Amino acid sequence: MAPFVQPTPVIPGFKEKIEALAVQGDRLYIGTSTGNLHIYNVEEQNVDEGETTVTPIEVKKALTRRSIEQLGFVKHMDLNLLVVLSEAAVTLFPLSASSPPTPLQKARAAFSFAVHSSVQNIEPETKPDYSSGNDFAKPKPIPMLVTQLLVGCRRKVVVYSWRDGEAQEAKEAPLPHSARIISFLDHDTVCFAYSPTDYAMFSISTMTAVDITTPLPITTSASATAIGAFSGFTGYMTLGLGVKPKPASVRISEKEALISKDSEGILIGMDAKVSRPESIEWPAPPEELAYVKPYIFSVLPPGCVPIQSSDSSSSTISTQTQPNFIPSNVIQIRSSISLLTTQNIPFPFNPIASTSTLSGPATPLANSTIRLLTPSPSDKAPLYLVTTPTDRTAATAEGSTIWQFKMKSWADQLDELVKDGQYADALALLDTLDEAVLPDKETRRTRIRALNAVADYREGKFDVAIDTFIELDFNPAKVVALYPEQVAGRLSVPLEDWIPLYGGPKPTTTDESSRASSSEEVDKDRNEDKSPEGHDQSVTTAETVENLATSAADSIRGRIGTGIGVGLGVIMRHVPGKEEPTLLPPPTPKPRRPVPDGLHRSIEALLRYLSDRRPKLGKALESVGITPKNQSHTIAPLSEASIKELFSLPNAPLSLLTPEQLLRCAQIVDTALYKSYLVIRPSLLGSLCRLPNWCEVSEVEEDLRTRQKFAELIDLYHGKKMHAQALALLRQLGEKEADAEDKLSPSIQYLQKLGPEHLPQIFESSRWAFATDSDLAFEIFTSEDVELPRQEVSIFLAGIDPKFSARYLEFIIEERQETTPAFHDRLAELYFSMTLTAKKRGDDQTRNEVYNKLLQFISTNRLYSVDRLYGVLSSTDLFEARAILLGRLGRHDQALELYVYRMRDYLKAEEYCKRAYEQGTTTNGVFLTLLRLYLRPSVNVNEDLLAPALDLISRHNSRLDIVETLQLLPPLVTAQDVRAFLIEALRAPIFDTGVIRHISKARNDQLSRKLMLLQAKRVKVTDSRM
Repeated sequence: MAPFVQPTPVIPGFKEKIEALAVQGDRLYIGTSTGNLHIYNVEEQNVDEGETTVTPIEVKKALTRRSIEQLGFVKHMDLNLLVVLSEAAVTLFPLSASSPPTPLQKARAAFSFAVHSSVQNIEPETKPDYSSGNDFAKPKPIPMLVTQLLVGCRRKVVVYSWRDGEAQEAKEAPLPHSARIISFLDHDTVCFAYSPTDYAMFSISTMTAVDITTPLPITTSASATAIGAFSGFTGYMTLGLGVKPKPASVRISEKEALISKDSEGILIGMDAKVSRPESIEWPAPPEELAYVKPYIFSVLPPGCVPIQSSDSSSSTISTQTQPNFIPSNVIQIRSSISLLTTQNIPFPFNPIASTSTLSGPATPLANSTIRLLTPSPSDKAPLYLVTTPTDRTAATAEGSTIWQFKMKSWADQLDELVKDGQYADALALLDTLDEAVLPDKETRRTRIRALNAVADYREGKFDVAIDTFIELDFNPAKVVALYPEQVAGRLSVPLEDWIPLYGGPKPTTTDESSRASSSEEVDKDRNEDKSPEGHDQSVTTAETVENLATSAADSIRGRIGTGIGVGLGVIMRHVPGKEEPTLLPPPTPKPRRPVPDGLHRSIEALLRYLSDRRPKLGKALESVGITPKNQSHTIAPLSEASIKELFSLPNAPLSLLTPEQLLRCAQIVDTALYKSYLVIRPSLLGSLCRLPNWCEVSEVEEDLRTRQKFAELIDLYHGKKMHAQALALLRQLGEKEADAEDKLSPSIQYLQKLGPEHLPQIFESSRWAFATDSDLAFEIFTSEDVELPRQEVSIFLAGIDPKFSARYLEFIIEERQETTPAFHDRLAELYFSMTLTAKKRGDDQTRNEVYNKLLQFISTNRLYSVDRLYGVLSSTDLFEARAILLGRLGRHDQALELYVYRMRDYLKAEEYCKRAYEQGTTTNGVFLTLLRLYLRPSVNVNEDLLAPALDLISRHNSRLDIVETLQLLPPLVTAQDVRAFLIEALRAPIFDTGVIRHISKARNDQLSRKLMLLQAKRVKVTDSRM
């Protein structure tokens, strides 16, 4: 099938001579030899039928004084400029009429130009900031939209550029020759065509050009034959052999450009060297070159392209005496991958003349010049060309015609390849396409690869097929459906329904009848694989399916294999890095030979697929909070899902599946894994049950009980959340043990793994454990594996015994660092209630033990509610606890009254003051408060408190106010009783400073009096006394 439809005329009868043509969006711009610019609107009327309507919008008369040689566009952010080359000068015309044109002064004596836009990471021009201390810090590159305009002038090139809407300074570089053709490869590399034989690669970053050197041209036998065949002809039949070569260069990819040297097309890399050993060999130098990915267009002159005969599949040139060449220009289309011809379209463009079955003598035709004037930077169809009659009279009368090339739908081409069973060819074609031209490319790739894998499976390439299914993340239900019922169960599908199941076309009645016998042989082979005796097997799946594949190949060969339009089969040859898609050879009889058990090998391959899917499904389910460990009873079993529902599961990465779809896939995988083990590895059946899984319990429960695989059965119960059955079995087994630890440990370990959603079951089963051994049973609620709701656990344990609840609260506060005030309040209340209960029972040991815990807790803990707890204790005789709480409330005088008057424990009162005292705060006078309670009691006491008061003064005199302390002392207290206090008081800085001050003053007074006495004496000095 030829990749392009016949060109359609969109603008016929254009009277002016067309020199330049450009397309921008839905606008078609035409530049003429008189300097006029014609603007047309291109509108797709019927996308399905490919109808295009072109309507004139505007004609700008005399845009330039002379011929418009080239048109281009600079579309950069807000800029929308038309680039015009005329009179060897380049001018920028804003598409909006509000701005005047801008001639590029530096681009004088211009021959050509090219425009390229891309997003580049540009280093900022600002200097690095070293203030942060990092001397090696560099500013990060900034992504910018960069548009470049290269103008090839006389022996130089001028580079204009715009960055994010801002024009940059133009740069120039000298060249050894003038660039006639410019082709961008990427934002930095450009290919220059100086002449038909001289080319160069130019680097914008270094502003240097490197000449392209190519090997010497090779004269092929085809070219020699063509020259010999035309040696006796003259006129139009020999026009193509004398055509003067033109420089030609087109961009193939970001790394390759195609240049034309004489009759040879050479692919050049960015390093200015030949990138491929293969080259294009045209029968004559092409007049024009263009590129529409992945096809290369070339306009070949008349009389150089042979007419292919319908009875020959080769390309050998006929040596008949009559001419057997197309007498007009030919549009030749080649694949840029294989470099082979895919389609020849001769002029005039009509279905009769362009078919691949042209034969007979060529009649003279009115020829025309064909020009591919549309620049193709985007490498996309459609492509426009201009035809003008070579006869001046006809050209004046008829004018020129603009034609539009449209490629056939890629989807249609792929669908036909799939229909014919050529899956490898379809995949190779997909590799050449971008998602922009085929939005569902990845979907088609997945479907075609899966169909190719089914073909591999039918040929006995089980491992290859399974590898493909793994790479594609294919629906496990469809993979399992390829297997017999003993593995796939109700999912098993007959061989003739495999292709439709995987998204291929349904077989027609003719196909079904032609495959009936082979299908019967395959079914027979599969049935023999099921039997234990496999010695009579002599036909493999590959042999039985080969006839089907060969018949499909023959049909394709009949459509594609002959003539000029060899089509898709050609463009996919020699794809680098890909398997070479070739047509299957004719079927040859093969000897029937015995083969190993195909079913066994296929299940081994299936186990590899299931083993790959299983952990990935587990991780995917775990990421959404679903694992076999926390599976709910409400999940519908696999048997409740319809076959249609299972086959409709998407073929997509697990990350794109919903939790429900992931669950179904996991159920299919584990069930198939269990059945596969049952067929070929029954000894490993227990390992499947020991691991968390999604298989049906009913299929393994009885087998495990019969074989007394109780541990495996318990694990299976746990995975299915059948905890009641698992715990009942554990209790049944534990009753047989005499030792308490052996009896309870399995149940405790099982209960420790259960989460909060199973709290009722945990409480119910733990009662038996607490009744047997409370210390061991308590370990149920101290598990590191799961976190149970602490409030519910505390209440439940309090119902069994408050000491278990207190023990649990101590555990979560001390070990788990619980900071919720409610739990701290609850623990304090439990201590209080347990203290009172022990007191009522007369259990002094328990009371003292719990009461000490209460005192320690309220003294050190800061998270419980003091007011709430004091309200509970205020009416009790737990004086020390009340004193501590009063201290926490800042009521130190009342706390000390309890210690002094109620408890009469002066040491604890003093210890309390030590804990509360803090210099410079409100508690600075707590010792003075205690002293006041001793010496000025607020209640009647029967005991003299002077002794503890004097002890307090002697031990803590530095923390007591001296004056107030002396004022509090009774009159009968002697100085000897407080001698140490008085000595320490005198040594206080306030007293020591006063003594020094008074001594210094007395000394100063003494010196002043002595000075006055000396100054009062008089001595008369005369001459006689001297």
